[in-house]
Amino acid sequence: MTRYICFFLLAVTIAACGNESSSRATEYAEENFPSIPFRDDGDLTFFRGGEEVVTIDIEIAESDSARIRGLMQRPSLPEKSGMLFLFERETMQIFHMSNTPLALDLLFTGSDSTVVDIDKYNRPFTSDLIRSDVPAQYVIEVPAGFADRYGLVEGERVHWIRHDAETGL
Repeated sequence: MTRYICFFLLAVTIAACGNESSSRATEYAEENFPSIPFRDDGDLTFFRGGEEVVTIDIEIAESDSARIRGLMQRPSLPEKSGMLFLFERETMQIFHMSNTPLALDLLFTGSDSTVVDIDKYNRPFTSDLIRSDVPAQYVIEVPAGFADRYGLVEGERVHWIRHDAETGL
């Protein structure tokens, strides 16, 4: 337990020093903590004006424990992948980056599958609260820069599908 507390304090201090230090914090996490592998649960597609923008593989977080854990202890993600958080209803969502070694973009989505808010370039290992500006039912976490790379903005639509547990399709 003391080791985890020391690591957390060290990581927060390192992360506060800038991008180079964030990289060192990620390296430290990769070397000192067991990594949780990505689980491909489904696909999520972003649409603009009815046209597909990009499709990603998603890991789905729908239980309380999965939502709390999120992308903690994930020093990397496969290309074009992210995590989809499912909540029972629309409400103001609050996230943090504690114990998360990846910089992330968060896309908040309403119950109608429309992106209602985007919070970009959230730094790893910070306890700052990331709040949706409006109620959201779903939250998508992707590597930092993803929203800019694909020009994603509020008003985009998403569609996701879960892979069949038996066939993987």
